[in-house]
Amino acid sequence: MEQKRVFIIAEAGDNHNGSYENALKLVDKAVEAGADCVKFQTFITENVISKFAEKAEYQKENTNAEETQFEMVKKLELSFDEFRKIKEYCDEKKILFLSTPFDLDSIEFLQSIDIPFWKIPSGEITNLPYLIKIAKTGKDVIMSTGMCQMEEIKETLEILKENGAGKVTLLHCNTEYPTPFCDVNLNAMKTIKEECHLEVGYSDHTIGIEVPIAAVAMGACVIEKHFTLDKNMEGPDHKASLEPEELKEMVTVIRNIERAMGNGKKCPSESEQKNIIIARKSIVANCDIKKGEILTEDKLYIKRPGNGISPMKWYEVIGKEAVKDFKKDELIVL
Repeated sequence: MEQKRVFIIAEAGDNHNGSYENALKLVDKAVEAGADCVKFQTFITENVISKFAEKAEYQKENTNAEETQFEMVKKLELSFDEFRKIKEYCDEKKILFLSTPFDLDSIEFLQSIDIPFWKIPSGEITNLPYLIKIAKTGKDVIMSTGMCQMEEIKETLEILKENGAGKVTLLHCNTEYPTPFCDVNLNAMKTIKEECHLEVGYSDHTIGIEVPIAAVAMGACVIEKHFTLDKNMEGPDHKASLEPEELKEMVTVIRNIERAMGNGKKCPSESEQKNIIIARKSIVANCDIKKGEILTEDKLYIKRPGNGISPMKWYEVIGKEAVKDFKKDELIVL
């Protein structure tokens, strides 16, 4: 079965650093890279993070260690009006706009601008009111599964189904930024598919593009990858993101891998048909042979090209009479 076109989400996230102008630049870079979709994160910080919440270790390393998680995230917030304009800009640029909501008000806002489907992040899988509100819209869902036990994934799927969600696609994911290669566990992607009987993809937080490429070769139907204008910008996610040229390279390689996967049937391809005669061999005369002579092993040999009698018929040819004179190296005919 031929692999479907992989849906590539260029995850801008909050790598705009709270700048509307940077957000538009990220849209441009996603378009240039050939991504199917550019995705942001929509939130009202006061609705999402307690002022007492601590930063993750990677956030402490990549930002001002003295500020709280609330202070860090507040600087990354864009307004609903700015997101409305970003969506309009995406429409102009002919790239799909997507944004992950992190609170109930943001769900309502994104629903109001007709977001095409929902992307549920790993951290909201245990947020029951959130899951119900998304499911009740009836739209399709792509859901990351970082930090999850299989039982949690199945419980969440039941909640989505019971409350009217559309088609659900699951993304294998690890939520460490960046994810060490030893913790990727790509084979879990296949386990999720077997256990949940749904299409699966992969949301990547490793350095580089090797792992998402491998995920495509393993059958991922969706790839999500963070990207940034500059890895050296201050902010929690820049260092685990791709720069624009890397994003473009990833998209190009994924499209090549898609074509390389093929239909699974083992037969000569159209491009190699012409090489069969060149690369295979035939039965030829090993010396000059007169008409009527018996073709014995010492009088025959196997050489290129392959447009004569196949060597697979070697023992059928031995013992036959020569039907004509043959010169050394001439193709044997019967």
